[in-house]
Amino acid sequence: MKKHLYYRSLLALGIAATISACHQHNDVNPDDDALEHKFIRVMVSDEKTTDLSYVNPRTGGVTFEKALFPKSALYTTASGRFGVLVHREDNYVQAFDSGFEQHSDHVDVKGTPKWAAIAGQGKLPTHFKSKGNEVIIFNDGDGTLDIAQESDFHSTDAKMKAINAGNVAHHGAMTKFDNGTYAITEKDGSVAGTLPERVKIVDASGKQIAASTVQTKGIHGNASDGKVALFGSASGVLVVEQTGTQRLIPHPAEFGAAWFGTILEGGNTFVGYTAAMGAYMIDVANNKITPIVVNKDIMQCKVDYAGNVLVVLLHSGEVQLYNIKTNQLIKSGTILPATDKAETQKPQIEATSKYLYVTQPKSGELVQIEVANFANSQKIKVSTTPYRLAIVGIESSEEH
Repeated sequence: MKKHLYYRSLLALGIAATISACHQHNDVNPDDDALEHKFIRVMVSDEKTTDLSYVNPRTGGVTFEKALFPKSALYTTASGRFGVLVHREDNYVQAFDSGFEQHSDHVDVKGTPKWAAIAGQGKLPTHFKSKGNEVIIFNDGDGTLDIAQESDFHSTDAKMKAINAGNVAHHGAMTKFDNGTYAITEKDGSVAGTLPERVKIVDASGKQIAASTVQTKGIHGNASDGKVALFGSASGVLVVEQTGTQRLIPHPAEFGAAWFGTILEGGNTFVGYTAAMGAYMIDVANNKITPIVVNKDIMQCKVDYAGNVLVVLLHSGEVQLYNIKTNQLIKSGTILPATDKAETQKPQIEATSKYLYVTQPKSGELVQIEVANFANSQKIKVSTTPYRLAIVGIESSEEH
């Protein structure tokens, strides 16, 4: 899980000019004001056009870039510097550079916002992960992985590198461990459809390091803290350690046929989500699953940008914020009109420590709502039919 640290500014201490040229020290802390952090941006893709809205939420300013294709899924690299556009149906992956790079206690600006040169052209690229300096894409069309290093994103004609793990095509997923190996799903054909049943561990060449030891009835959704990876499955939560050890954590008895199709991670805390039941904390060490919010009306369930808060948006328009470490409700309130469950394109939500951001597909707007005061909100005009959004940048206002 990416970590975006919230840096406090330092008081002026009369530091020599050679040092002060590299750091900004003010008596007023810019991170203490009510506005969004200076180095946060919001990217919004469009369902029907190639417009990519690049929003500065501190000023409300919007610039429009042109993606190669419409209806792209949006993600953020672990560093926060790049936004990644995954065009599944068009077999293409793009990256957009915010230019913001964390450097000690401040943020450096590396040029102007622009498209990176890197391109991914795997078959049906779908599942995204980012760890350290690396971006990883699972290609549903042939079961391969595509990887790339952020340091290569601006190299001329840069292409993502394929890793062939000997898989057949399936709707798969993967994680990367701290030791450099990958946990990757595989399909053995024991379950009908495109979902995989097993997970194996491979190295960067695709060579198997540890075989699957647990067969499930279908896998979807995963997360990792680098030491252990969790996969949602119809048989329970599949736990895969980087040593190759595997086991299942059983679902609560009241789940019946329900299971977690989404696994979220904040720090070393894991959250399982299923629309059929709600959101639950997964205690890997004690093989325990505990409810956070039991509700069948959840429209979106996300972890905020810093990985500290679980954001639950209901179809009713109510949002609930939970401390992901303590499983305690922080606050709740209605921020939107109700959304019909039958709507095919629903509002999408993301959050920083200061603000919630919600797309409005019918009005072409991005709603910005202050976490400290839900009544403080504004609408920012973006593209005509906003589809997905992602936050990029650093939660800081300290600059070079």
